[in-house]
Amino acid sequence: MDKTQSSSTEQDPHPTRHQLDLPSGLTAEELEELTAAVEEHHTYTVGERQCSSLLAQRIQAPAEAVWAVVRCFDTPQAYKHFIKSCHVKEGFELAVGCTRDVNVISGLPAATSNERLDLLDDDRHVIGFTIVGGDHRLRNYRSVTSVHGFCRDGKIWTVVLESYVVDVPDGNTEEDTRLFADTVVKLNLQKLASVTEGTNSHGGYARRGFSAEDMRNVFNEKGNVLDVYIPGR
Repeated sequence: MDKTQSSSTEQDPHPTRHQLDLPSGLTAEELEELTAAVEEHHTYTVGERQCSSLLAQRIQAPAEAVWAVVRCFDTPQAYKHFIKSCHVKEGFELAVGCTRDVNVISGLPAATSNERLDLLDDDRHVIGFTIVGGDHRLRNYRSVTSVHGFCRDGKIWTVVLESYVVDVPDGNTEEDTRLFADTVVKLNLQKLASVTEGTNSHGGYARRGFSAEDMRNVFNEKGNVLDVYIPGR
């Protein structure tokens, strides 16, 4: 992401430009097809002491199979790391405005996260939520995930885009905040690929040699970066 987007501390609120700097690892054909979706679903207004990012994951599975997992707002632990449990109100109905209470695994500087569903489009495969409370340091965290199916030369695959905008906590830098958030989102997307491609639910960690303990150790080494934790992500 270029410096004009990442350095918001000395600028007035401005729109993100993710469509001009799409995630690496995608083909030119994928990038061309996804640009409009990025402009529509993954554009935020970033103010002072805020940061934003967009990440992508290619998955060798049909979009419908991927969406079936992503849309389950009440069971984020199906593919999101660092979640111990998730609770919803009795009589829960999956609809915009519903909420979930996420409990985070021990050893991280957060305990709970209260999250509200802001967007759910089953036709276009787009979902978004906001963290509205809980025991953590991040504020005004908003995220959108979109699922995009591709079919070329008899091959079917999916590209998942996930973006976010969040306040930078006092005592942390914008770069540190984005580093941690990006790492968590990447791990979640990798696990989503493992789940939907038919591997076991722990394949993402095992294959990449990266554990929850490793995550804690990495950010302990950077001191206050450990305090930048996105619960429920």
